[in-house]
Amino acid sequence: MKVYVSRKIPQIGITTLLDKGYEVDVNEKEGPLPKEEFIAALSAKPYDAVISLLTDKVGAEAFDAAPNAKIFANYAVGFDNVDIAEAKKRGVVISNTPDVLTHAVAEHAFALILSLACRIVEGDKYLRTGKYQGWGPLLLLGTEIRGKVLGILGAGRIGQEVAHQAVRGFNMQVIYYDVKRNEPFEKEYGARFCETPEGVLKEADFVSVHTPLLPSTMHLINAERLRMMKKTAYIINTSRGPVIDEAALVEALRDGVIAGAGLDVFENEPKLADGLAELTNVVITPHTASATIEARDKMAEMAATNIIEVLEGRPAPNAIEAR
Repeated sequence: MKVYVSRKIPQIGITTLLDKGYEVDVNEKEGPLPKEEFIAALSAKPYDAVISLLTDKVGAEAFDAAPNAKIFANYAVGFDNVDIAEAKKRGVVISNTPDVLTHAVAEHAFALILSLACRIVEGDKYLRTGKYQGWGPLLLLGTEIRGKVLGILGAGRIGQEVAHQAVRGFNMQVIYYDVKRNEPFEKEYGARFCETPEGVLKEADFVSVHTPLLPSTMHLINAERLRMMKKTAYIINTSRGPVIDEAALVEALRDGVIAGAGLDVFENEPKLADGLAELTNVVITPHTASATIEARDKMAEMAATNIIEVLEGRPAPNAIEAR
């Protein structure tokens, strides 16, 4: 069996495949493969399986290039890079890596919340550039988060874990919007359901975005909805960049429409919207919310396991069905 891996992943995933006697080819280049190179690599051998990443566009061209591939194991929770309907039509299994990065992403989201509230990045830069001349009563005033309202957009596993940290650790109040109401979640954390995203945006002091990228969530946060937020509010995004209209966000941050933003994902990665990097009221990280040793190892192991199961004639534990 031949397996192609489109980018270097933790060794445990490769070793798991090698231990089964599979031939494994790993792209050794740094950075995402351009589309043409990805397609060419898939065509190089009659691969039986592929581990793809979010940066790989997996659709008809990819399936044509690897006609023997029974499974594309997406090394991610999200799968907006894959044409699921086309895969189903061709009988190709698509799998993802759910659950294993819930805690890592939730912790990162909360790190962004704390960094904004405590002005950690600004303080760090202030010191490093030699501006600190001693303690002052009005120096870099932040805001406490205890008792504040946390708004969750998308109360899936990660959204619920962020709520857990907020309520159990900081006694925050939680309100949320999701396409489906979650009464057990409400009971566990005293969360209050809002019928619309606007209900969350108007009331929350911190808004944490955890929706998948779908046609219905593209630019879910736009200029109009940003203007609904409190001027003292912050927005955090660890889901998918295009959920927020980044140009509108830059304008809102620049004009004081909202207080700040914490972003781990961007609309046109790796490029940032013009002016975003120059703003002092935004904390940005390079899509590293799941970048813990524990999470990334488990993702690699899970992707390999999905491949092994399919190649040995069993169902993939984490197969994605066409919607």
